[in-house]
Order: sequence, then structure tokens, then C-alpha cells
Amino acid sequence: MKKKLFANYNFEFDKNEKKLISNFCKQAITQMEGDDNFRRDVSAFSSIREKLEGDSETVKLTKDEKTRLVLQLKNNRDNLEQKVKKSNIFVRWLFKSMYKQYDNIISNHFSD
Repeated sequence: MKKKLFANYNFEFDKNEKKLISNFCKQAITQMEGDDNFRRDVSAFSSIREKLEGDSETVKLTKDEKTRLVLQLKNNRDNLEQKVKKSNIFVRWLFKSMYKQYDNIISNHFSD
């Protein structure tokens, strides 16, 4: 199987996906802001958030931004999946909707 020579980093998110990713980036920024080890992550998530809040329909990410976003989204999805398996019915109900949203974003836009 051949690898693509050029990858497309233009994404068209709907309103709900933009809001979810924007909130995810905001949360990641607040958690990583104080640590110098995560300086690149903070700048990448800040840039993604600015692009999502823009007026354009398509969001053009850099390779680094896409890589960091996908990695964090997949980690978050996996953590939510573990919480869903180990929790009671009410918590499972709350986390399952978030898990489905993250899973839909990953499968619709970032499946390689």
C-alpha cells in the first residue's frame, strides 16, 4: 500500500463539531498552560481554536496541528471508553454521548 505524497489538511466541520473541538482545545490549553514542556501543544491548540472561531467554512490545519489534535482526541476517546466500561448507569449515560461525539469526529474527519 502506497502512502499519499501530499495530505489534505482542509477540514469542513459542522457547527457542533467546531464547538466541541473548540471547547476541547480550550480545556487542553488551560490544563497545559503553566508547564513549559507543553509550550508547543499550547501554541498548536491556540492556533486551532483561532481557526475554528474564524468565519470560513473550511479549516486549514498544519500537519503539526492535525497530529497533535488527533492524538489528543484519540487519547480522550480511549479514556472515555474506559470510564464508560467501569462506571454506573448514570455516569455511563453521560460519558457515552461524549464518547460517541469524539468517535464520530475521529471517524468522519481523521480516519487514515
